[in-house]
Amino acid sequence: MKALQRKKNLVFVCGILIAMLLVGCKAKKAVTAGEVNNALSTKRIIQNHYANALDFNTLSGKVKIDYFEGDKKQGITVSLRMKKDEAIWISAPLGIFKAYITPNRVSFYNKLEGEYFDGDFDYLSDLLGTEMDFKKVENLLLGNTVLDLREEKYTSAILKGVYALEPKTQQELYEVFFALEPKFFRTKTQQLSQPRKDRRLVMEYDYQNIEGKVTPSFVIIEASDRQEVRSIHLDFKNIELNRSLNFPYRIPKGFKSVVAR
Repeated sequence: MKALQRKKNLVFVCGILIAMLLVGCKAKKAVTAGEVNNALSTKRIIQNHYANALDFNTLSGKVKIDYFEGDKKQGITVSLRMKKDEAIWISAPLGIFKAYITPNRVSFYNKLEGEYFDGDFDYLSDLLGTEMDFKKVENLLLGNTVLDLREEKYTSAILKGVYALEPKTQQELYEVFFALEPKFFRTKTQQLSQPRKDRRLVMEYDYQNIEGKVTPSFVIIEASDRQEVRSIHLDFKNIELNRSLNFPYRIPKGFKSVVAR
């Protein structure tokens, strides 16, 4: 039972780590739907997606997270500091949980359990059902497609008011699907699945326009397999861009190392 509870705690922590990579800003203004253009080629749709990618240096603020697993729900509001492509720093109230993530390291500690994790992205890859690294996670959670659409050939179609994209040839181990909203060509939905293992990750986005920058405002993350479905809902408060930030982090002495399985 203790091992099972530890696994659930780690899954919740993973949810927090995932959540913190998403961005929003002050003074939310919802992005209204645009109209699809039937004349746009697949190449132009993809070009527009990257032309509208969020451009920022640092981000800080608070994020409210609600985590659902079966009929259970957990909620927490955390502080976030982020430097694009370099670091993500997270702190729960009273410092009971902290995390520090870089392209080469995933580290967090939990004062309530007296435990810490310090390793790579393997456990996150296992949780999401596909191989992940810092850039993929960042892309996925900033509203960019997790895969670079410019590296393969894609087909496009108009489906329920969005541009639906999928590779001309799906990969053997997992399949991907992307839907881009038509006004700013940001990701509306993206799905990664492993049919052989019956595993699926789905991200759904709503957006806001802050000082000309289009950022996620509300996001639903759902990871499922044969045994369970886990869902994370995110809301963003008091977030600011491009402040000067530091990222203080040190694992307390005496904490026990844990391995996420």
